[in-house]
Amino acid sequence: MTTIGLYLPGSSALHRARAGHKLMVLVLAGAASVFLDEVWQVLVALGVVSVGYGVAGIPLRTALAQLRPLVWVVGAAAVFHVLVNGWQRALVVLGVIVVLVLLAALVTLTTRTTDLVDALVFACRPLRRLGVDPERVGLMLALGVRCVPVVVGLAEEVRDAQRARGLGASPRAFVVPLIVRSLRHADALGEALVARGVED
Repeated sequence: MTTIGLYLPGSSALHRARAGHKLMVLVLAGAASVFLDEVWQVLVALGVVSVGYGVAGIPLRTALAQLRPLVWVVGAAAVFHVLVNGWQRALVVLGVIVVLVLLAALVTLTTRTTDLVDALVFACRPLRRLGVDPERVGLMLALGVRCVPVVVGLAEEVRDAQRARGLGASPRAFVVPLIVRSLRHADALGEALVARGVED
């Protein structure tokens, strides 16, 4: 199974498109999503995103994997909106969430992380007059992106150790070691940054 949001090499038109342009489309889509208030509109948006996955040559299984982390959140939100606003409004709200998540995942699946960071650094250059360091922003973004798979890997290691000790599904036996390992990783990362002259 492909890791969530991990870049998939390819030669499609979406892969060749500039990272800045794809990020701009993502921002505009997020802004336009507030105007979706009918089920058919959400279905059209979902169809457009599905075409994007097809153009990029990304398998359906990989596309559906992007929604796996949302199962519990979407389920809880669905129950709330059905009870408060009715099933049609629930479909619209949840559909918009699914569309935006799939679109964001499509951007990351077809764009290298370095290209995304470079595009964001370029976009932040006008803020240099306000005291913002674009390169520092890019570093923070790169570290944030990198930390996601690291934490996932630590969680898998803790889960394996938990099973080996026969602790079952104890939340405490899982959360405490995960927090400790994450903090140790953060300390090591901080020391490495200080060693390279990034002290703040």
